[in-house]
Amino acid sequence: MKNVLNNILHNIFINKKQLAILIDPEKMELDSVKPFIKKVNRSVASYIFVGGSTVPEDLTEPLVLEIKKHTTLPVILFPGDVAQITNAANALLFLSLMSGRNPEYLIGKHVQAIPYLKETSLEVIPTGYLLIENGVKTTVQEVTETIPMSTKEIDTIVNTALAGELLGMRLMYLEAGSGAQQPVSTEVISAVKHELTIPLIVGGGIKTKIQLDDAFRAGANMVVIGSAIEENEDFLYELRRW
Repeated sequence: MKNVLNNILHNIFINKKQLAILIDPEKMELDSVKPFIKKVNRSVASYIFVGGSTVPEDLTEPLVLEIKKHTTLPVILFPGDVAQITNAANALLFLSLMSGRNPEYLIGKHVQAIPYLKETSLEVIPTGYLLIENGVKTTVQEVTETIPMSTKEIDTIVNTALAGELLGMRLMYLEAGSGAQQPVSTEVISAVKHELTIPLIVGGGIKTKIQLDDAFRAGANMVVIGSAIEENEDFLYELRRW
């Protein structure tokens, strides 16, 4: 049943905060999945994202299958490449890197993905993806060969997000990048949310409960945490309640 986007929209309607835990297949061994997911299940997490910028082929599907043995949370693909597509997941964020001008990540990878998607029952959710500067060069920047958007140019960030909504994106994702020194600023989040009517996702650089709460207060409908939990799984214990 294709209901992930509807669930996101419903949670917004009832003013429920939404948290996604991002798992990189390159950084999670299969025998570590069960104890990790037990911690996730005890947290306030609403979704599990699976993906990474440089994941080798054949790592994603076994990971997704193992995750789904231990949770009823929706598993959503957050792919850096078509090799990460698997029908074992519930949904796919069909990401368009609108902050850059590399045609491969604006439309090229999407065309390559179609033969795979034709063979799946995945819920495909068109998602605008904006990489925001954070103080360091991230893997996303290196792989896509694109430049992050400057936080000094908030109008450009807002206009880019609005262009994505008018092009038909169903979600908008502001990303500081894996290993970011700092998260997307509350000023940027607030400015984008003020103009958008579609759900806003924020991720990258969020390492504390305070930063998480700040992102929600600024207007994020969903926050994604990845690196902070890779570095310290006990962070999940802080997320057992809002």
